[in-house]
Amino acid sequence: MTASVIMDPKPTVLHPSDTVRTATHYIMHHRYRNLPVVDDNGCYLGVFGVHCLMRLMLPPAVVMKEGLTTIPFIRETLPDLHRRLIEVEDSPISQCINEVVTMVEPDTPLLETLLVLYKTRTSVPVVEKASGRLVGMISYWDVTRKILATEV
Repeated sequence: MTASVIMDPKPTVLHPSDTVRTATHYIMHHRYRNLPVVDDNGCYLGVFGVHCLMRLMLPPAVVMKEGLTTIPFIRETLPDLHRRLIEVEDSPISQCINEVVTMVEPDTPLLETLLVLYKTRTSVPVVEKASGRLVGMISYWDVTRKILATEV
């Protein structure tokens, strides 16, 4: 058995030009932690997810390179954070794509794939090595659903 057996072959995807608003809608409506980002040819570029959303809501002085490491003196409210998100909601997600994500290939052995899922603690993109195309995603939900549906 391989990764292709447990992957979702038609995952929701984003494109670099999609807005933060669109990505936020998918993330919140479907409770996704990360969504794969692909180009117009379906080639995998990285992921946009809750970590990127959090980065966009935090004060710039905190998320910049060599930024503040502690901020007990900053007092912000939920409306302040919401305003910061509104300020960027029409921006493209290309400003915050995580390209450093562990991937697997469709023919990666099942247990190796599960180990990657376990170690990375997030959904895993399934990418064809030769073409770079995203062919699926594997989440904890996909794996658990397939395991529970299997006859013993």
